[in-house]
Amino acid sequence: MELFINAAQGLAQRYVNLALSLQFWDFLDILVITFLIYRLLLLVRRTNASRLLKGVLFVIAALWLSTDRLRVFNYLLGFVVEWGVVAVIILFQPEIRRILEQMGSSSIPFLDIFKKPQVDREIIENAIQETVSACGDMSKSRTGALIVFERHIQLDDALRSGTKLDAEVSSELLKNIFFVKAPMHDGAALVRDGRVLGAGCMLPLSRNVNLSRDLGMRHRAGIGMSENSDAVVVLVSEETGSISVAVGGMLKRHLMTETLEQLLRNELLPQPEEGKEKEKRGWLSSLRDKGKGEK
Repeated sequence: MELFINAAQGLAQRYVNLALSLQFWDFLDILVITFLIYRLLLLVRRTNASRLLKGVLFVIAALWLSTDRLRVFNYLLGFVVEWGVVAVIILFQPEIRRILEQMGSSSIPFLDIFKKPQVDREIIENAIQETVSACGDMSKSRTGALIVFERHIQLDDALRSGTKLDAEVSSELLKNIFFVKAPMHDGAALVRDGRVLGAGCMLPLSRNVNLSRDLGMRHRAGIGMSENSDAVVVLVSEETGSISVAVGGMLKRHLMTETLEQLLRNELLPQPEEGKEKEKRGWLSSLRDKGKGEK
């Protein structure tokens, strides 16, 4: 018993000495590694790469166990690991690119000079109203539509795949673009700074295998674009006429026109700081009320 107590005291003393010896850069190092591990776990969760991660861990464990014992096997595993890093980068190229773009679009004070100038609020509000009006009419007539609102991350690749335009957003223009016999109705319309810059644009399909099977190619393309950028994608189903919005890989379906307008205003219009604080307090209070209700 005394031996166990002495061992526990010695271990506790070692941890205390280690904690006292830590400096600022040590804490920063721990935070950076924790953040990278957190991002890696999110990446694995979103891309359903758990099997690939298990395979990588298996190879690393086999490499460690075969050291100084199975020399030829260890050499071959080392060769596999060396080229495996390149293979992982190629496999996760879209996800790595999206993470870097999100880091680049984050607010850094001394890099604000590279941001594009703020667009007039009235132009964005007019684009939202015209889009909501067009989506309401297309929903009634069951006309399929795919409208992409660009935000911080520019979508030049998607724009080059379609027909370039430069027109003010209007309900009639959108309905003409997505008219069933129009040549550009199968692609997406790209809106930047309140103007339609392109139509008939091709979008990347989502690689999420957990999507509902009743979602067609149009919805999968809209979700894929929202996964690969910070764009807000508005969709109208050709089969049911329901209106949906994809943001950050999440799809909100069966929206009324009033809900669509409010959602677009929240996502596309800059909100005052006071409004953001009120929204945050309301969100926190709703969570507390929900917790009380569950109890």
